[in-house]
Amino acid sequence: MLNFTWDVFSKSGNVETYLLFKELEQDIADLKSYIEEEIADIDSPQT
Repeated sequence: MLNFTWDVFSKSGNVETYLLFKELEQDIADLKSYIEEEIADIDSPQT
């Protein structure tokens, strides 16, 4: 989805498409961070 959005922006120069791209990029970064935190919680010993 990210590549498609970038391709559309790069061909059209549409600012709205660029803003969508940046929003998706941030959502992906947030999701990766959340997953890493969850994995760390699973791996840490429970008391």
